[in-house]
Amino acid sequence: MPKSLHVTPASAEEAHASYSPRLCNEDLVPTREQNWSWYNIFSFWMSDVHSMGGYVVAASFFTLGLASWQVLICLLAGICIVQLCANLIAKPSQMTGVPYAVVCRQAFGVFGANIPAVIRGLIAFAWYGIQTWLAANALMLVTLKFWPSLAPMTQVSWLGLSQLGWLCFGFMWLAQALVFWHGMKAIKRFIDVAGPAVYVVMVLLAVWIVYRTGFEGISFTLSTKQLSGSQQLWQMVTATALVVSYFSGPLLNFGDFARYGKSMKAIRRGNRWGLPFNFLLFSVVTVVIVSGTQSLFGHMITDPIETVSRVGSDLAVAVGLLTMITATIGINIVANFVSPAFDFSNCSPQKISFRTGGMIAAVGSVLLTPWNLFQSPELIHYTLDVLGAFIGPLFGILLCDFYLVKRRQISTDDLFNATPQGKYWYRGGFNPKAIAALLPSVLIGLAISFSPSLHEVANFSWFIGVALAAGCYRWMAREECVSSVPRYASRVAVEKRRA
Repeated sequence: MPKSLHVTPASAEEAHASYSPRLCNEDLVPTREQNWSWYNIFSFWMSDVHSMGGYVVAASFFTLGLASWQVLICLLAGICIVQLCANLIAKPSQMTGVPYAVVCRQAFGVFGANIPAVIRGLIAFAWYGIQTWLAANALMLVTLKFWPSLAPMTQVSWLGLSQLGWLCFGFMWLAQALVFWHGMKAIKRFIDVAGPAVYVVMVLLAVWIVYRTGFEGISFTLSTKQLSGSQQLWQMVTATALVVSYFSGPLLNFGDFARYGKSMKAIRRGNRWGLPFNFLLFSVVTVVIVSGTQSLFGHMITDPIETVSRVGSDLAVAVGLLTMITATIGINIVANFVSPAFDFSNCSPQKISFRTGGMIAAVGSVLLTPWNLFQSPELIHYTLDVLGAFIGPLFGILLCDFYLVKRRQISTDDLFNATPQGKYWYRGGFNPKAIAALLPSVLIGLAISFSPSLHEVANFSWFIGVALAAGCYRWMAREECVSSVPRYASRVAVEKRRA
């Protein structure tokens, strides 16, 4: 495989001056601050893993009827796939210093990139509201714990949410917006603290449970199901696929953060510690807590908020729940705020800034009234499954184009060139081949999601989408594959001298 190349003009100011206003603003152009260390990437994944959703997912794998060592193998295998994909998706953004939405211009065209950008933004759109509501619930528990006289405010509702619920939701909405409004530097500092803070609470909660139940009350096999050998194998494969599917959203737009990485070496190191090591340790702590709740309370509790609320000490409950709230803010900003901010900004750079794009998602999440969506699991399942059917194909096309068609070569300047002379103009700013590969792959994913007979296969829709889209696009773009690296390198050198 040839060495990675990209066009880097001698003067950033001169280069940016030549960029098309239709394609750039100060948030989308190549960043000058590639100063994130491996620890910052590690903290990013800690914030992503340490959420109420991550807790429930990790806990649920221990109820599939598998032995503890089988579950841990599944978790490790799934997260290693995520690690590999994160390294691959990070490369073009780290090379160019641009976010995911801009990198998509290489495959979909300078205007066609709005298609994957909007899809990813809408997925974050829905989840942002749900995560905010979950954090608001935790805040409401803390409030009622210390001010029980406010309980009457939970009896009157408007649009499906109580008066106290509205106050807590509004507070969480403003808190997240405040962190986001201060930009990526503030987000970087926040996630550096949020992830480790949750670990402290989780470990202390695990110690408290072991203290109350004793080691004999902890069992790493939380299911009484008896499975045959073939059933165990299928459950292991399914669990591995579910791990990848759970992280597929943040994985797709990982370039939004990798663009700030000091080097690919630092990013790979951060991914190594933030994914396999971090996720496995988090899973072990999770199963100790979940298993302990079965012994301590007579039934298994997979909701960390409910577990913390039963500790007994008011101070411990308050600290634990506030930390959980902090974790939810972290995952929401990382996965559901930064992504739509860049994605929506990419659609109209001169009118929508990074801040404006994020606030569009924040306001839209309220209009969705996510508490009502959450109360209808079937609606959430179909809504997010339909949106999720797009993630695999988008991922497959993006990587296929960069690694197999363009052979790790990307022209930074052409990502911002809105003229027919640009490398990524294709046909009117859209790449028909990428769009043609996307459509059938998405349709197959939708068919799987809506077919009851294919319910079990739906867990593998991400893998199916990646394979179908990448295969279709590679075949259709076979004549465009870069084959002469020296020739390309020579052209880069000429452009550098001209710059």
